[in-house]
Amino acid sequence: MLTSLRIENFKSWRDTGPVRLAPLTVIFGANSAGKSSLGHLLQALKQTALSSDRKRALHLGDDTTLIDLGTFGDCLHGHDLGHKLKFELGWKLPQPLEVIDAVNRATRFRGNAMKLSATVAADQKSGQPRTEQFEYALSNDSNPILTLTLARNANSRFELGSAPLHLVRTSGRVWPLDDPEKFYRLSEASIARFQNAGFATEFALATEAMLSSIFYLGPLRQHPRRMYQWSGDTPDDVGQMGEFTIAAILAAEAQSRLLNRAPRERRHRFAEFIAGWLKDLSVIDSFAVSPVAEGRREYEVLVRTHAGAPDVKITDVGFGVSQVLPALVQAFYVPPDSTVWMEQPEIHLHPRVQAELADVFISAVQAYENYRPRGVQLIVESHSEHFLNRLQRRIAEEKIPPEDVAIYFARRVQGATELEPLRINLYGEIENWPENFFGDEMADLTARTVAAAQRRHRETTQ
Repeated sequence: MLTSLRIENFKSWRDTGPVRLAPLTVIFGANSAGKSSLGHLLQALKQTALSSDRKRALHLGDDTTLIDLGTFGDCLHGHDLGHKLKFELGWKLPQPLEVIDAVNRATRFRGNAMKLSATVAADQKSGQPRTEQFEYALSNDSNPILTLTLARNANSRFELGSAPLHLVRTSGRVWPLDDPEKFYRLSEASIARFQNAGFATEFALATEAMLSSIFYLGPLRQHPRRMYQWSGDTPDDVGQMGEFTIAAILAAEAQSRLLNRAPRERRHRFAEFIAGWLKDLSVIDSFAVSPVAEGRREYEVLVRTHAGAPDVKITDVGFGVSQVLPALVQAFYVPPDSTVWMEQPEIHLHPRVQAELADVFISAVQAYENYRPRGVQLIVESHSEHFLNRLQRRIAEEKIPPEDVAIYFARRVQGATELEPLRINLYGEIENWPENFFGDEMADLTARTVAAAQRRHRETTQ
């Protein structure tokens, strides 16, 4: 799970400042404030880690990748190639990581969290991104215990350092270090220059595992279809537009996955679990994915809008069902310890359903699968006041502790975006409510009252 984030000189963000990420993190803000670009950078980092090209510091994308951010200049704040892109990610490790000093095996470091910071600048000749520096910090209960730093010196050559572990060069000629691979890896040749730098590979693998566990669901979901094909594959997630939602449900059913909403609650098969949430949201009464005929690979999604109504295909009911379904499936389908970034999951939903979606997401970060906590993290971009109101209520009702929730408000200030953390107390109250958070409601109420009074005056004097 991601625990912290900081980004500098990326698109509209001059500097986000340190951002605490909770199991349920919600970001509000005006349109074009820059909220989505935070998730876009994470996608770019993920596709860089997945790329087979180790020489490319950042894979900004093309028409075959998770996201296409254009040129490096397009990504930099103010499109200024003189700026350096800096980012820092902190995360909890699924399992503790132990580093043993190969020179003195009695020296050991064991941590349960990591932090990676990196600086990427434009190459002076090509303008392509080039890694200038990266630093790892292994921590134990938020206390840093071991760092590893690769950075350019005054002669533009890379130097490697670690503290408190002392790196020992191999005997023989002192060869220069290679340029880093991507934005987070030492080359094997560089590691071989030292007797005890092998743990750098473990740090890189931990980074790749963290990035591979980040999933994204965009604001526009695929239209429903009358027929879906599934040949037995197991998708990683529902896809950026929810295009693999039905395949994910069928794969989870084939694996006999069992989930419960919280500890000590009854377990359900995956499709039944999702159908239960759809019913609780009052979107539909029943839901099923069925083959069109025995032995066929074609499936249809049948829903019943209310008790006593006939089963109909998902294409024949309101659009909201097909739009909320990928959000529900994504939240409970991804592997344990995953991070899910969602944009506007409330789109096309009635205000009451928007509020109840908060209950779904609280359950998603508290759910169990096969008697073990899933540990899934949700980062949600939203415009819904109803969603926020329900979340505040559940905090006050002690359904979720305040420390498990982080709420931010993004706003434009003098050509840059700022991210303001909202302080929420034990009673679900936001102590620093931003001005015009959801528009100027009082101004609208006052203007309506004045207009009504003026109209009544005209009508009585005519």
